[in-house]
This record gives sequence, C-alpha cells and structure tokens, in this order.
Amino acid sequence: MPEPAHHADVVIVGAGAAGLSAAHRLTSAGVTTVVLEAAPYVGGRMSTEKVDGFRLDRIGQLLTTSYPELRRTPGLDSLVLRPFAPGLLVHSEGRHHRAAEPLPGRSARGALTAARALASAPLGPRAARTSARTAPGTAPRTAPLGNALDQARLGAALARLAATPVRRLLARPELPAGDALFARGLPSRTINGFLRPLLSALLCDPGLTTSSRCADLALHAFASGRLCLPQGGAEVLPELLAAALPPGTVHTGVRVTSVSTTSVTTAEHGEIPCRAVLLATDARAAAELLPGLRVPPFHEVTVVHHAAPEPPLDGPALLLDADRAGPVAHTAVVSQVDPSRAPAGRVLVSSTVLGPPPDEHTVLAHLATLYGTATHRWELLAVHHTREAVPAMPPPHDLRRPVRLLSGLYVCGDHRDTSTVQGALHSGRRAAHAVLTDFGIAPSYVQETLPAAA
Repeated sequence: MPEPAHHADVVIVGAGAAGLSAAHRLTSAGVTTVVLEAAPYVGGRMSTEKVDGFRLDRIGQLLTTSYPELRRTPGLDSLVLRPFAPGLLVHSEGRHHRAAEPLPGRSARGALTAARALASAPLGPRAARTSARTAPGTAPRTAPLGNALDQARLGAALARLAATPVRRLLARPELPAGDALFARGLPSRTINGFLRPLLSALLCDPGLTTSSRCADLALHAFASGRLCLPQGGAEVLPELLAAALPPGTVHTGVRVTSVSTTSVTTAEHGEIPCRAVLLATDARAAAELLPGLRVPPFHEVTVVHHAAPEPPLDGPALLLDADRAGPVAHTAVVSQVDPSRAPAGRVLVSSTVLGPPPDEHTVLAHLATLYGTATHRWELLAVHHTREAVPAMPPPHDLRRPVRLLSGLYVCGDHRDTSTVQGALHSGRRAAHAVLTDFGIAPSYVQETLPAAA
C-alpha cells in the first residue's frame, strides 16, 4: 500500500471490471494511477468460489463473443471464451426444442427461403417420432420450436437484428421489453417459447420490465455472436486485467471512507492526495461515498451448483425453461462448456434462479423435469444468492449516464451504462476518456459516441 504521503494522479475506488478497464486506459496514457479495493480480491461481483476442485461463479452472467469491449480492453488478449453450442435448447410442454440454430443463408431473406422449403417438405417418420410428446419418466426428445416456418421467421428476425445499426435500434419507441415483443410481428408461441426466456436469461429480469432498447441491444449481441463463459470462471476476466497493470497499481483490502476532488481517505492508511478520483464501485457503495448519487433498483440472482454422477445432457447447450414451471430460469452442464471448471471425471451443473434462494428439493425436482433424468443423487456444492446482482434498466433508461460529475470527480460501472460486462468495461473507458480530457491529454484510442435515443 502506498504511504500516506504518496501522490497519485488518479485514485480509482473499486477493482471491478469498470475500474480496471479505466486503469488500463489511464496508465497507457502515462497517468499515475492507484486502484483501491476494499475486498481481499479483485472483480467485485465477477467472483468465483473454489469447492473440492470445482470453480463456481457467484452470479454467472452470460457473455457473448460479440461484445466489442472484450476485444478492445487492454489486458484481455489472453482471455479464452468457451462458447455454448449454437442456438439454444428450450424446454416446453415436456420436450426439448432447438431454437435459433444457424440456417442456410446468412441473410434474413436466405433464412426465410431455406426454411420455407423445409416447411413444404413431407413430415418423415423420424421427424414424426421427434415431434411426439415425451412419455412420463423418460428423457425429453428434441423437436423444433414451432413449425419450420416459425423457425424461419425467428431466424430471419435475428438475422435482421444482427444487421441493424445500433442507431436504428435506439430510434425505436421505448417500452417495457415484455410489451415491445408483441409489436414485432412474431407469433406468440415464438415470443413465449423462445424470446421471453432468452431475454430473461440475458437481462436477469424475469418480468421483462427492462427498457426495450436495452433488450434490443441484448438480442443484437446474441444474434451477432455466441453465448459463452470465460474459461476458468468469471474471476479470470478481472484477474487478467489486474495482472496486466503496472506492478503496484492495484491494492486490495483497503477501505475508502471518504472522497473529494483532490484526495481519498482510507480506514487503514489515511489520506492519499491526487488530482482526480474515479468511483468504480457498485451503485450503492458509490452513493455512500457521494450522498445523493442515484441508486437504481436491482434484480436478485441465485446460482445453484450441483455435482452430477453423469452428464444429464449431451453437449455444451444452454437450457431455458419456457414454461416457468419451477424456480430455475436456465441451466447448463457447465463442465461440458468449460472442462476447467470441474475436476477430471466430474460433472458440474449450474442453474440460475432469478430471485431468492428456493427450497433445494424444489430445485432438484425442477431440474429432473428439465433434464428428464433423476436428480436425487446430485450433490449440492454451493448456493450463491446476490440480492443486488444486476442494476435494473426500466424505461426510460439512459444508456450513457454521465461519468463526469465535476472536474476531478468521476464515476463508472454497469449502473452508468448497460447492466452487463460489456457495459461495465465501456463505462470504464468513457470515464478514463473524461479524465484524460480534463487533464488535457489526448487518449490513444477513439472514444465512441452513442447517438441520442429518439
């Protein structure tokens, strides 16, 4: 820890993704930077618990390979992303439905043409068997979501969305996401059977009260890339960022008690003078240091981790529950997505509940239905409940909330952007740009501007 007399150009409070992203931008511009973190580890909510050789994420937010900041942020060159299988697996009415799989033809018109041809083909014996209802006590069979034309419309809609510029997405009327879905011309079975559970998983919002513009951005990212997890656990991303900073930049176990434009005061090491302070904590911690700063509502998330005797599902698929017949919103055999998260020969199943922790027997019963297999021999490894897991984004939502409060005092985090890892990283870049501008330093990167929403 620097001595009290030590002077830093910028002190960053919080060593999460946003603060570490900002630190990279500042240090690369030659600005002396110190990052102070109250916890004994970096990462904030992006943390991973180790239990008997398993690596268990506490929140388990889904990433996508199309997030631009994962490529642009210095220090993430060695980050390995482990993708889920293309498309998604949706459980509805006792069956598994494959949805949003790549169709021949990359354009929306190509997707429609290919699937219309499929829709006109006769239903063969194999397809007829696949479409049959699942008998009680047997594993669900895989069947298409709706008919082939429904799949075509879904594929075409996602292809159009992937090709739509962000400016046009932000020009759409802003509604709660759940209300906006039905204005897009898709069948209700496609909305309820696929888009609603998908958006609930991406936004951690079971009621889909999120701004439709934020939901469109989430679907745009999904349609443009692949859902994925960082190899080794969520903590790997902030740890890579911290390790790539100059030695002595990051200090953990240091609690900041007050801030001003020219110094921070810590409980352990007194006052540290500086030229500017950047708050990169969660919204509530930032408001405690700066009373009056807005604290948004939050979505709570519970992640339940089990060790299973054998994989209950083949392949690295993300399984969604469209029926909402139990507490689990989505689940995956994570050890098939990222083998480094489980000891050799062991199986890790991680399931997300969008709410408080439910009864364990209820979770196991729901997982038995979703996977179509007995779960009484599954071993509970951990239950991670985060009450303030993801900042809510109800309409109207400002996608680029100000990061400069006044000269010398700045704030960043997913509560200033979108409530995603992409949003946290990007808000850190915006905050660093504001600091460098006030310092009269030209940044070595181009600052993107997001158009004002219509």
